[in-house]
Order: sequence, then structure tokens, then C-alpha cells
Amino acid sequence: MEVNTELIEKILKKWQYRKDFLIEILQDIQDEYHYLPRLVLMEISRYLEIPLNQIYEVATYYKAFSLEPKGKFQISICKGTACHVRGAATVQGALERELGIKLGETDKNLEFTLEAVRCLGCCGLAPVITINQDVFGKVEANEIPRIIEKYRKGQTITASTKVTSGGSRP
Repeated sequence: MEVNTELIEKILKKWQYRKDFLIEILQDIQDEYHYLPRLVLMEISRYLEIPLNQIYEVATYYKAFSLEPKGKFQISICKGTACHVRGAATVQGALERELGIKLGETDKNLEFTLEAVRCLGCCGLAPVITINQDVFGKVEANEIPRIIEKYRKGQTITASTKVTSGGSRP
């Protein structure tokens, strides 16, 4: 991997090269790379004059950061009680089949990452998945191929195309 120093400098400039904005800087780096590459963290360490181990302390403390490559589209499936009861396992199986990966994995093209979360806080829409910032409620397994295909084709997902009232559930 080659380090894009112009991108790093742009992010650091946005945060005025301030050490106290390390979390925000790491968030911006992760938004660009979909994880925190070691070489980039080394550059951040050099620019901000922060020991690399301190940057790693922050990066490993927060679950939002990843030191492993993630897909462009990060899919989270809710495994909370309401989602579990309403079929999250079936939706998970459909996602795994459609993506060709298991829970906790990223596909070889770095397009999709599939993760579980304990609760997304929208139990009335169970079962729920998110793809990046898009929320899909009352998801049924047979809808997964259509949802994933939209992301593969790069189509914009809007509120009117999100699955928010699938099936005949109350």
C-alpha cells in the first residue's frame, strides 16, 4: 500500500495539526481507507509528534476503529433479542450466501464486510440491518439479493427504496 501524503496533509490541515483532534483525524483516515493502515498511522505519528504506541492505544480502544481492511460497504446485522426473535439468523444466512462470506469477514474485493452488533436501537423494525449509514427494517431473507445488488451497481439508496415495511409482519 502506498501512503497518500497529500490526503494525510489535507486531513491534518482540516484539524489544524492538533494532537487533541487525534480521534477526529483517525475517523477521517478510516473514512478514506475503510481501516487504519499502519503506514498511515506512522505518518500521523511523525506529523503530530505523537508516539505510535499512543495512536495504537486510541485506535484499539474504540470499537469504531479497525486495523484490518474493511469493505467499502459495512453491513451490520442486529443480533439483539427483538431481531433474533424475528428472524435475524435467517437474514444472516441470506447475507452470507449472497456475499460469499461469513459473519466477521470481508470479501476478497474489499467491497463488503459483514458484522454483528448487539442492538441497533430500533427494535420495532426487527430484524434490522445497516449498510454503512443506511438502515433497513423488517428485512426478510428473500429481499437480501435485491438490496445487495443495488450496492454492487452503485445505485443510490433512498428512503423510498429502503426496506422499511417488508412482509406481512405487524
